[in-house]
Amino acid sequence: MELSKNGTFVGRVWLPQEEGPALVAVRAGVLFDITSKDAPTMRDLAEMDDAVGFVRAQEGKAICNLDDVLSGRAANPSIPRLLAPCDLHAIKACGVTFARSMLERVIEERAAGNPDLASKIRERVTAVVGDSLRNLKAGSLEAAKVKEALIEEGVWSQYLEVGIGPDAEVFTKGQIMSAVGYGDEVGLHPISRWNNPEPEVVLVVDSQGRVKGATLGNDVNLRDVEGRSALLLGKAKDNNASCALGPFIRLFDESYSIDDVRDAELDLRIEGEDGYVLTGRSSMKEISRDPLDLVAQTIGPHHQYPDGLMLFMGTLFAPVEDRDVPGQGFTHKIGDVVTISNAKLGALVNTVRLSTECPPWTFGASHLMRNLAARQLI
Repeated sequence: MELSKNGTFVGRVWLPQEEGPALVAVRAGVLFDITSKDAPTMRDLAEMDDAVGFVRAQEGKAICNLDDVLSGRAANPSIPRLLAPCDLHAIKACGVTFARSMLERVIEERAAGNPDLASKIRERVTAVVGDSLRNLKAGSLEAAKVKEALIEEGVWSQYLEVGIGPDAEVFTKGQIMSAVGYGDEVGLHPISRWNNPEPEVVLVVDSQGRVKGATLGNDVNLRDVEGRSALLLGKAKDNNASCALGPFIRLFDESYSIDDVRDAELDLRIEGEDGYVLTGRSSMKEISRDPLDLVAQTIGPHHQYPDGLMLFMGTLFAPVEDRDVPGQGFTHKIGDVVTISNAKLGALVNTVRLSTECPPWTFGASHLMRNLAARQLI
Protein backbone atom coordinates (compact mmCIF):
# COMPACT_ATOMS: atom_id res chain seq x y z
CA MET A 1 0.00 0.00 0.00
CA GLU A 2 1.39 3.36 -1.04
CA LEU A 3 0.64 6.43 1.05
CA SER A 4 1.14 9.94 -0.27
CA LYS A 5 4.58 11.13 0.85
CA ASN A 6 3.39 14.67 1.56
CA GLY A 7 0.28 13.68 3.54
CA THR A 8 -0.15 13.84 7.32
CA PHE A 9 -1.25 10.32 8.31
CA VAL A 10 -2.06 9.29 11.87
CA GLY A 11 -3.47 6.09 13.30
CA ARG A 12 -3.56 3.70 16.20
CA VAL A 13 -1.70 0.46 16.87
CA TRP A 14 -1.87 -2.12 19.61
CA LEU A 15 1.37 -2.27 21.60
CA PRO A 16 1.79 -5.79 23.01
CA GLN A 17 4.25 -4.66 25.68
CA GLU A 18 1.79 -2.04 26.97
CA GLU A 19 -1.29 -4.22 26.50
CA GLY A 20 -2.93 -1.15 25.05
CA PRO A 21 -3.06 1.29 22.11
CA ALA A 22 -0.72 4.03 20.92
CA LEU A 23 -1.14 6.92 18.53
CA VAL A 24 1.20 6.73 15.57
CA ALA A 25 2.31 9.00 12.75
CA VAL A 26 3.49 7.54 9.43
CA ARG A 27 6.84 8.94 8.29
CA ALA A 28 8.75 7.55 5.30
CA GLY A 29 7.28 4.09 5.76
CA VAL A 30 7.92 3.94 9.51
CA LEU A 31 5.38 4.12 12.33
CA PHE A 32 6.33 6.54 15.11
CA ASP A 33 4.66 6.43 18.53
CA ILE A 34 3.50 9.97 19.29
CA THR A 35 1.32 9.17 22.31
CA SER A 36 1.72 11.79 25.03
CA LYS A 37 -0.08 13.42 27.92
CA ASP A 38 -1.11 16.18 25.52
CA ALA A 39 -2.63 13.63 23.13
CA PRO A 40 -3.20 10.28 24.83
CA THR A 41 -6.13 9.51 22.50
CA MET A 42 -7.08 10.22 18.89
CA ARG A 43 -9.98 12.19 20.27
CA ASP A 44 -7.55 14.55 22.01
CA LEU A 45 -5.46 14.95 18.88
CA ALA A 46 -8.50 15.71 16.72
CA GLU A 47 -9.71 18.35 19.19
CA MET A 48 -6.55 20.44 18.75
CA ASP A 49 -6.82 23.67 16.76
CA ASP A 50 -3.61 22.73 14.96
CA ALA A 51 -3.50 18.95 14.98
CA VAL A 52 -1.18 18.88 11.96
CA GLY A 53 1.32 21.22 13.62
CA PHE A 54 1.25 19.10 16.78
CA VAL A 55 1.93 15.87 14.87
CA ARG A 56 4.81 17.43 12.95
CA ALA A 57 6.36 18.79 16.15
CA GLN A 58 6.45 15.40 17.87
CA GLU A 59 9.75 13.58 17.58
CA GLY A 60 8.12 10.32 18.57
CA LYS A 61 9.67 6.88 18.81
CA ALA A 62 10.09 4.59 15.82
CA ILE A 63 8.33 1.32 16.66
CA CYS A 64 8.11 -0.65 13.38
CA ASN A 65 8.04 -0.45 9.61
CA LEU A 66 4.65 0.04 7.98
CA ASP A 67 5.32 -2.92 5.68
CA ASP A 68 5.77 -5.21 8.68
CA VAL A 69 2.26 -4.37 9.86
CA LEU A 70 0.62 -4.55 6.43
CA SER A 71 2.30 -7.78 5.35
CA GLY A 72 0.60 -9.88 7.98
CA ARG A 73 3.59 -10.18 10.25
CA ALA A 74 1.50 -8.30 12.81
CA ALA A 75 0.02 -11.72 13.61
CA ASN A 76 3.26 -12.15 15.52
CA PRO A 77 2.27 -11.12 19.07
CA SER A 78 5.51 -9.18 19.49
CA ILE A 79 4.76 -6.85 16.55
CA PRO A 80 2.21 -4.00 16.84
CA ARG A 81 -0.99 -4.40 14.82
CA LEU A 82 -3.16 -1.72 13.29
CA LEU A 83 -6.37 -0.72 15.05
CA ALA A 84 -9.25 1.39 13.80
CA PRO A 85 -7.80 4.94 13.78
CA CYS A 86 -10.48 6.37 16.11
CA ASP A 87 -11.11 5.74 19.79
CA LEU A 88 -13.57 7.88 21.78
CA HIS A 89 -15.34 9.28 18.71
CA ALA A 90 -18.98 8.37 18.21
CA ILE A 91 -19.41 6.29 15.03
CA LYS A 92 -22.23 7.75 12.95
CA ALA A 93 -23.38 7.21 9.37
CA CYS A 94 -25.52 8.86 6.73
CA GLY A 95 -27.38 6.55 4.40
CA VAL A 96 -29.16 6.81 1.07
CA THR A 97 -26.94 9.67 -0.12
CA PHE A 98 -26.42 8.44 -3.72
CA ALA A 99 -29.13 8.05 -6.36
CA ARG A 100 -28.06 4.63 -7.61
CA SER A 101 -27.77 3.03 -4.19
CA MET A 102 -30.96 4.83 -3.13
CA LEU A 103 -32.91 2.89 -5.75
CA GLU A 104 -31.46 -0.33 -4.38
CA ARG A 105 -32.83 0.56 -0.94
CA VAL A 106 -36.26 1.04 -2.49
CA ILE A 107 -35.91 -2.38 -4.12
CA GLU A 108 -34.87 -3.98 -0.81
CA GLU A 109 -37.94 -2.48 0.84
CA ARG A 110 -40.31 -3.57 -1.93
CA ALA A 111 -38.80 -7.05 -1.92
CA ALA A 112 -39.18 -7.22 1.88
CA GLY A 113 -35.66 -8.62 2.06
CA ASN A 114 -36.32 -11.38 -0.49
CA PRO A 115 -33.55 -11.40 -3.15
CA ASP A 116 -35.69 -13.55 -5.50
CA LEU A 117 -38.01 -10.58 -6.09
CA ALA A 118 -35.31 -7.96 -6.59
CA SER A 119 -34.78 -8.23 -10.35
CA LYS A 120 -38.44 -7.68 -11.34
CA ILE A 121 -38.89 -4.84 -8.87
CA ARG A 122 -35.69 -3.20 -10.12
CA GLU A 123 -37.07 -3.18 -13.68
CA ARG A 124 -40.33 -1.53 -12.60
CA VAL A 125 -38.77 1.12 -10.38
CA THR A 126 -36.15 1.98 -13.00
CA ALA A 127 -38.86 2.32 -15.64
CA VAL A 128 -40.66 4.89 -13.50
CA VAL A 129 -37.63 6.83 -12.21
CA GLY A 130 -35.21 6.55 -15.14
CA ASP A 131 -32.35 9.05 -14.84
CA SER A 132 -34.42 11.69 -13.05
CA LEU A 133 -32.51 11.22 -9.78
CA ARG A 134 -28.96 11.26 -11.10
CA ASN A 135 -28.22 14.99 -10.77
CA LEU A 136 -31.01 15.84 -8.38
CA LYS A 137 -30.09 17.95 -5.36
CA ALA A 138 -31.68 16.64 -2.18
CA GLY A 139 -34.21 19.06 -0.68
CA SER A 140 -34.54 21.17 -3.86
CA LEU A 141 -37.76 22.23 -5.61
CA GLU A 142 -36.93 19.79 -8.40
CA ALA A 143 -36.69 17.02 -5.84
CA ALA A 144 -40.11 17.95 -4.46
CA LYS A 145 -41.58 17.62 -7.97
CA VAL A 146 -40.01 14.19 -8.42
CA LYS A 147 -41.48 13.18 -5.06
CA GLU A 148 -44.97 14.17 -6.24
CA ALA A 149 -44.54 12.20 -9.45
CA LEU A 150 -43.38 9.09 -7.61
CA ILE A 151 -46.29 9.25 -5.19
CA GLU A 152 -48.67 9.39 -8.15
CA GLU A 153 -46.99 6.30 -9.63
CA GLY A 154 -47.30 4.44 -6.34
CA VAL A 155 -43.58 3.84 -5.84
CA TRP A 156 -42.81 6.38 -3.13
CA SER A 157 -40.64 5.04 -0.33
CA GLN A 158 -39.18 6.11 2.99
CA TYR A 159 -35.77 5.63 1.35
CA LEU A 160 -36.60 8.16 -1.34
CA GLU A 161 -37.78 10.52 1.41
CA VAL A 162 -34.34 10.63 3.02
CA GLY A 163 -32.58 10.36 -0.34
CA ILE A 164 -34.07 13.42 -2.01
CA GLY A 165 -35.99 15.12 0.81
CA PRO A 166 -34.64 17.92 3.03
CA ASP A 167 -33.57 15.67 5.92
CA ALA A 168 -30.65 13.25 5.66
CA GLU A 169 -30.71 9.81 7.25
CA VAL A 170 -28.29 9.78 10.20
CA PHE A 171 -27.84 6.71 12.38
CA THR A 172 -25.37 5.12 14.77
CA LYS A 173 -23.20 2.66 12.88
CA GLY A 174 -21.31 1.29 15.87
CA GLN A 175 -20.53 1.93 19.50
CA ILE A 176 -17.51 3.89 20.70
CA MET A 177 -14.35 1.73 20.47
CA SER A 178 -16.18 -1.03 18.56
CA ALA A 179 -14.72 -0.53 15.05
CA VAL A 180 -12.16 -2.95 13.63
CA GLY A 181 -9.14 -1.90 11.60
CA TYR A 182 -6.94 -2.91 8.69
CA GLY A 183 -6.43 -6.66 8.38
CA ASP A 184 -9.14 -7.55 10.89
CA GLU A 185 -12.15 -9.75 10.23
CA VAL A 186 -15.39 -7.93 9.47
CA GLY A 187 -18.65 -9.50 10.59
CA LEU A 188 -22.04 -10.45 9.16
CA HIS A 189 -24.91 -11.16 11.53
CA PRO A 190 -25.72 -14.88 11.08
CA ILE A 191 -29.40 -14.19 10.35
CA SER A 192 -28.48 -12.47 7.06
CA ARG A 193 -28.48 -14.24 3.70
CA TRP A 194 -28.29 -11.17 1.41
CA ASN A 195 -25.53 -8.66 2.17
CA ASN A 196 -22.66 -6.65 0.74
CA PRO A 197 -19.80 -4.28 1.65
CA GLU A 198 -20.28 -0.53 1.46
CA PRO A 199 -17.09 1.36 0.55
CA GLU A 200 -17.24 4.86 2.01
CA VAL A 201 -15.23 7.93 2.87
CA VAL A 202 -15.48 8.65 6.59
CA LEU A 203 -14.98 12.14 8.00
CA VAL A 204 -13.24 12.89 11.30
CA VAL A 205 -15.27 15.62 13.02
CA ASP A 206 -14.34 17.31 16.30
CA SER A 207 -16.73 18.40 19.08
CA GLN A 208 -17.18 21.82 17.47
CA GLY A 209 -18.27 20.32 14.15
CA ARG A 210 -14.96 21.01 12.43
CA VAL A 211 -13.86 18.38 9.90
CA LYS A 212 -10.25 17.47 10.67
CA GLY A 213 -9.56 14.72 8.15
CA ALA A 214 -10.82 11.55 6.52
CA THR A 215 -10.32 7.81 6.35
CA LEU A 216 -11.89 4.80 4.61
CA GLY A 217 -14.72 2.69 5.96
CA ASN A 218 -16.76 -0.42 5.28
CA ASP A 219 -20.36 0.10 6.43
CA VAL A 220 -21.36 -3.58 6.17
CA ASN A 221 -24.88 -3.80 4.76
CA LEU A 222 -27.40 -6.57 5.53
CA ARG A 223 -29.84 -6.05 2.67
CA ASP A 224 -32.39 -8.64 3.73
CA VAL A 225 -32.55 -7.59 7.38
CA GLU A 226 -33.01 -3.87 6.75
CA GLY A 227 -35.24 -4.65 3.75
CA ARG A 228 -37.72 -6.53 5.92
CA SER A 229 -38.27 -3.43 8.02
CA ALA A 230 -36.54 -0.11 8.46
CA LEU A 231 -37.06 -0.63 12.20
CA LEU A 232 -34.41 -3.36 11.97
CA LEU A 233 -31.77 -0.82 10.90
CA GLY A 234 -30.01 -0.92 14.27
CA LYS A 235 -29.83 -4.70 14.22
CA ALA A 236 -28.65 -4.69 10.61
CA LYS A 237 -25.90 -2.13 11.14
CA ASP A 238 -24.49 -2.47 14.65
CA ASN A 239 -23.05 -5.92 15.29
CA ASN A 240 -19.73 -7.38 16.40
CA ALA A 241 -17.03 -6.34 13.89
CA SER A 242 -19.56 -4.89 11.44
CA CYS A 243 -17.76 -1.54 11.22
CA ALA A 244 -14.28 -1.31 9.69
CA LEU A 245 -12.19 1.87 9.53
CA GLY A 246 -8.69 2.68 8.34
CA PRO A 247 -5.95 2.19 7.64
CA PHE A 248 -5.10 5.73 8.79
CA ILE A 249 -6.66 9.16 9.17
CA ARG A 250 -5.31 11.69 6.70
CA LEU A 251 -5.47 15.04 8.44
CA PHE A 252 -6.45 18.12 6.47
CA ASP A 253 -3.33 20.15 5.65
CA GLU A 254 -1.88 22.02 2.67
CA SER A 255 -1.90 18.79 0.64
CA TYR A 256 -5.40 17.48 1.46
CA SER A 257 -8.76 19.18 2.10
CA ILE A 258 -12.53 18.76 1.99
CA ASP A 259 -12.38 19.37 -1.77
CA ASP A 260 -10.28 16.20 -2.11
CA VAL A 261 -13.05 14.37 -0.26
CA ARG A 262 -15.65 15.80 -2.63
CA ASP A 263 -13.63 14.53 -5.60
CA ALA A 264 -12.70 11.16 -4.11
CA GLU A 265 -12.97 8.00 -6.20
CA LEU A 266 -13.13 4.74 -4.25
CA ASP A 267 -12.26 1.34 -5.68
CA LEU A 268 -13.71 -1.88 -4.31
CA ARG A 269 -12.42 -5.40 -4.86
CA ILE A 270 -13.99 -8.56 -3.45
CA GLU A 271 -12.05 -11.82 -3.74
CA GLY A 272 -13.73 -15.09 -2.78
CA GLU A 273 -11.99 -18.23 -1.63
CA ASP A 274 -13.45 -19.93 -4.73
CA GLY A 275 -11.66 -17.53 -7.08
CA TYR A 276 -14.64 -15.20 -7.51
CA VAL A 277 -13.71 -11.55 -8.09
CA LEU A 278 -15.98 -8.50 -8.13
CA THR A 279 -14.79 -4.95 -8.66
CA GLY A 280 -16.70 -1.71 -8.24
CA ARG A 281 -16.31 2.02 -7.78
CA SER A 282 -17.94 4.77 -5.78
CA SER A 283 -17.51 8.40 -6.78
CA MET A 284 -18.09 11.15 -4.24
CA LYS A 285 -18.78 13.47 -7.16
CA GLU A 286 -22.23 11.87 -7.48
CA ILE A 287 -23.31 12.33 -3.86
CA SER A 288 -26.71 14.02 -3.49
CA ARG A 289 -25.71 16.06 -0.43
CA ASP A 290 -22.52 17.99 0.22
CA PRO A 291 -20.29 16.44 2.91
CA LEU A 292 -20.46 19.59 5.03
CA ASP A 293 -24.26 19.50 4.88
CA LEU A 294 -24.17 15.95 6.22
CA VAL A 295 -21.92 17.13 9.06
CA ALA A 296 -24.29 20.01 9.87
CA GLN A 297 -27.27 17.63 9.94
CA THR A 298 -25.40 15.38 12.38
CA ILE A 299 -23.78 17.78 14.87
CA GLY A 300 -24.90 21.25 15.93
CA PRO A 301 -27.27 22.96 18.36
CA HIS A 302 -29.62 19.98 17.99
CA HIS A 303 -27.00 17.34 18.93
CA GLN A 304 -23.59 17.61 20.60
CA TYR A 305 -20.74 15.12 20.56
CA PRO A 306 -18.22 16.15 23.24
CA ASP A 307 -15.67 13.63 21.98
CA GLY A 308 -16.32 14.26 18.28
CA LEU A 309 -17.48 11.70 15.74
CA MET A 310 -16.60 9.64 12.72
CA LEU A 311 -19.14 10.14 9.92
CA PHE A 312 -19.71 7.60 7.14
CA MET A 313 -21.15 9.43 4.13
CA GLY A 314 -22.78 6.67 2.11
CA THR A 315 -21.81 4.85 -1.06
CA LEU A 316 -22.61 4.79 -4.75
CA PHE A 317 -21.79 1.08 -4.90
CA ALA A 318 -24.90 -1.08 -5.41
CA PRO A 319 -24.03 -4.70 -6.31
CA VAL A 320 -26.56 -6.07 -8.80
CA GLU A 321 -24.29 -8.56 -10.58
CA ASP A 322 -25.42 -12.14 -9.95
CA ARG A 323 -22.93 -14.20 -7.99
CA ASP A 324 -24.69 -17.58 -7.92
CA VAL A 325 -28.45 -17.58 -8.49
CA PRO A 326 -29.75 -15.62 -11.53
CA GLY A 327 -31.77 -12.60 -10.45
CA GLN A 328 -30.51 -12.58 -6.85
CA GLY A 329 -27.53 -10.29 -7.38
CA PHE A 330 -24.47 -10.30 -5.15
CA THR A 331 -24.12 -11.55 -1.60
CA HIS A 332 -21.06 -12.26 0.53
CA LYS A 333 -19.56 -15.66 1.20
CA ILE A 334 -17.53 -16.41 4.28
CA GLY A 335 -13.85 -15.85 3.55
CA ASP A 336 -14.34 -13.01 1.07
CA VAL A 337 -11.47 -10.53 1.18
CA VAL A 338 -12.73 -6.95 0.76
CA THR A 339 -10.33 -4.19 -0.30
CA ILE A 340 -11.51 -0.58 -0.31
CA SER A 341 -8.94 1.84 -1.71
CA ASN A 342 -8.39 5.44 -2.65
CA ALA A 343 -5.26 7.01 -4.12
CA LYS A 344 -5.05 9.60 -1.33
CA LEU A 345 -6.23 7.53 1.66
CA GLY A 346 -4.62 4.14 1.08
CA ALA A 347 -6.38 0.77 1.29
CA LEU A 348 -8.60 -0.89 3.90
CA VAL A 349 -8.50 -4.70 3.75
CA ASN A 350 -10.75 -7.05 5.75
CA THR A 351 -11.86 -10.68 5.60
CA VAL A 352 -15.56 -11.54 5.93
CA ARG A 353 -16.74 -13.82 8.74
CA LEU A 354 -19.89 -14.21 10.77
CA SER A 355 -20.10 -11.73 13.63
CA THR A 356 -20.35 -14.68 15.98
CA GLU A 357 -17.03 -16.01 14.69
CA CYS A 358 -15.05 -12.75 14.74
CA PRO A 359 -12.96 -12.03 17.83
CA PRO A 360 -15.29 -10.66 20.53
CA TRP A 361 -15.06 -6.97 21.38
CA THR A 362 -13.50 -6.82 24.84
CA PHE A 363 -11.51 -3.56 25.03
CA GLY A 364 -13.86 -0.63 25.61
CA ALA A 365 -13.61 2.95 26.83
CA SER A 366 -13.22 1.93 30.48
CA HIS A 367 -10.35 -0.40 29.60
CA LEU A 368 -8.69 2.37 27.58
CA MET A 369 -8.88 4.81 30.50
CA ARG A 370 -7.42 2.30 32.94
CA ASN A 371 -4.63 1.42 30.53
CA LEU A 372 -3.68 5.04 29.90
CA ALA A 373 -3.76 5.78 33.62
CA ALA A 374 -1.45 2.84 34.34
CA ARG A 375 0.96 4.23 31.74
CA GLN A 376 0.72 7.67 33.41
CA LEU A 377 -0.65 9.26 30.22
CA ILE A 378 -3.76 10.65 31.95
